[in-house]
Amino acid sequence: MPDTPIPAWTYTVSVRSLCEFTAKRGDLDRRFTPSATALEGQAGQMAVYARRAPGYETELPLEGRCGALRVRGRADGYQADVNRLEEIKTLRGPLALVPENRRALHWAQLQTYGALIAADRGLAELELALVYVDADTQTETVLRETATAAALQAGFEARCRAFEAWAAQEAAHRAARDAALAGLPFPLGELRPGQRLLAEAVYRAAARGRCLLAQAPTGIGKTLGTLYPLLRAMPARQLDKIGYMTCKGTGRLMALDALQRLQQASPALPLRVLTLVAKEQGCEHPDKACHGDACPLARGFYDRLPAARAEAVQQAWLDPPAQRRIALAHGICPYYLGQELLRWADVVVGDVHHAFDPHGQLHGLAQAQGWKLALAVDEAHNLVERARAMYSATLSLHSIRSTEHLAPKALQPALRRLARELAQLARAQDADYHAFDDDLPEPLAEALQQLGATLGEHFQQHPLETGPLMQFYFELLALLRVLDSFGPHSLCDLQRAERAPTPITADAPVTLSLLDEPAPAADLDVRLSIRNLVPGHFLKPRFEALHSVTLFSATLGTADYQRDLLGLPADTAWIDVPAPFPPEHLCVRVAPLSTRYAHRDASLDALVDLLAAQFAEHPGNYLAFFSSFDYLDKAATRLALRHPELPQWRQARAMGDAARRAFLDRFVPGGQGIGFAVLGGAFAEGVDLPGTRLIGAFIATLALPPVSPVQEQLRARLDAMFGADHGYADLVPGLQKVVQAAGRVLRSVDDRGWVWLLDRRYQRPEVRALLPAWWQL
Repeated sequence: MPDTPIPAWTYTVSVRSLCEFTAKRGDLDRRFTPSATALEGQAGQMAVYARRAPGYETELPLEGRCGALRVRGRADGYQADVNRLEEIKTLRGPLALVPENRRALHWAQLQTYGALIAADRGLAELELALVYVDADTQTETVLRETATAAALQAGFEARCRAFEAWAAQEAAHRAARDAALAGLPFPLGELRPGQRLLAEAVYRAAARGRCLLAQAPTGIGKTLGTLYPLLRAMPARQLDKIGYMTCKGTGRLMALDALQRLQQASPALPLRVLTLVAKEQGCEHPDKACHGDACPLARGFYDRLPAARAEAVQQAWLDPPAQRRIALAHGICPYYLGQELLRWADVVVGDVHHAFDPHGQLHGLAQAQGWKLALAVDEAHNLVERARAMYSATLSLHSIRSTEHLAPKALQPALRRLARELAQLARAQDADYHAFDDDLPEPLAEALQQLGATLGEHFQQHPLETGPLMQFYFELLALLRVLDSFGPHSLCDLQRAERAPTPITADAPVTLSLLDEPAPAADLDVRLSIRNLVPGHFLKPRFEALHSVTLFSATLGTADYQRDLLGLPADTAWIDVPAPFPPEHLCVRVAPLSTRYAHRDASLDALVDLLAAQFAEHPGNYLAFFSSFDYLDKAATRLALRHPELPQWRQARAMGDAARRAFLDRFVPGGQGIGFAVLGGAFAEGVDLPGTRLIGAFIATLALPPVSPVQEQLRARLDAMFGADHGYADLVPGLQKVVQAAGRVLRSVDDRGWVWLLDRRYQRPEVRALLPAWWQL
């Protein structure tokens, strides 16, 4: 590259980002054509490398400057003896299905690498080869062109000029952002004592590039206590982005409220805050394929994106309404505008799947762009269950047969074959449940693969098709994906007599000394499932790729439980922040009852009499938590019979938003009555009823999961991996729910209340060890 004066500011950009910004044109094209996974991409690359002659150079680090821009990246391969530079792209299906604008982007990347290597090695000209590899057959289709160094350099400089104004804006934004964050004041004046301890631990973790587990009670201000130190660490540690990931929607609202407080305390703070939403929430035309031929907001998307992007970064506060307003004003899709803005945001707020799901956009872009990313994960006690679901999949005989009836005739033989293999395997079982020790039987595995290939060809030929057939294909692909990565971290099983999925969160097994209740019966069906048990196998490399991550909650359980199941680094720090409440503000009592399943009917009168006696002595609003709706209904009905004067209301199955609001609206200041709710349900966490809106809680059972063969498999496998005395399968997750439910009572340092633990098992040492130390039992 010729020497040119370097401006006062510089901006580093990857080859991929430079080309995506300057070379993407035309329609948004997300028609469903099965793209290669990252592992398939690596396999395709390795297949190409194996065929190349000795001396073939791979993963070449290249870098060049153009004015204030520093452009860098890694070229896939270079053969010096024939002077050929290659860019390798792995795909599924015929090359003709790759849209023209995507191929143009691939050529722009290859030509940019060509300019960089020509300047680095003093080449006069260069052969460029765009190598497309079929993910299934690993056959190559090669497109070639020869270019002079001068032509490549001219194209490179043109791309840099097209990006330079934006780069100057971004460099100025980064400098102003970091300068403002270095002196960012805390919006509430002084940090509370527990909040300060949390904030200091979060800052240290970010400064040292470590992971942190923070168990912090309600009432200390956890949201600001994590966001504020991460923002202060951004300039000092040169963090590119902060991701605030939540397990529930209420957490996103609290994060946005905290960020608004920070903005109000520093009105000049140039901070871009982006809220990520699920596609179902952001899509304006869910009945249309994501392509210009089908959706008007996909037509010309990349042509209109620059103006929308420029307006959005000036707006800075990019919640869903702002994204929608800007996108529709420019005639583009709000959801995909949000995905594009992820590159230019400073703080990203969204669900944990954006960071931990196999298709999570935040993780994928961070890896591709080399971002220095710090995460905060709110209500992290839910992450084990959420991550298990991300790496699990189920396919039912009912769905296969239903799909066969609506599928075109050409697809029906492959569907019938899979249905036949699944039904035959189920009939051969001696019991309704069977766990496979190793891989699936070969005939069933072959039928799954054949159907996957058949449906893949169908959607390649019908890329605009949407509807139930595509939804079934997604389910099949999810199962094939987790089957490909199957190992000791997961369980493969076949079940008869269950129509609906049985989630791991409700099925964890229990030891015989702590049994609660049997699983309910369900309608006849056959279900093939891959259930992830230890998500750490998949999450470990994600944690390693992050600069730092803070996982915080009031109920993390034990540090080992989180480290072992999530795959956290061995040096992950731990802090247990003391409660801000004086212990005497919460009166915790254990009732010497048995709420085991076999004893419930016998203990029901004593249980409801205890509720009535507590209410008579201390009238007010209470929540009574039970392990199932059946148990809840029995207790509420018995209370109504024995104490009809006591006001009560109940959580119902499948309550909508309006019904949930009506349930909570009964908890008025100074009110009186008992609301019956399910442990682990909508009212057991994320509910804020301060002061006299709630003065006590009754918690029946230890929230141990019900008994089933799946639970026994989970217990046996976790015990084999981590030891039988840890309680990972039952006691730890059960008592997390108990402590979450009890946490509804004290919401501020001025609150006072009662918690009744309605089971004598709470007196056991192994149970008490998992309850908050400040509880005076």
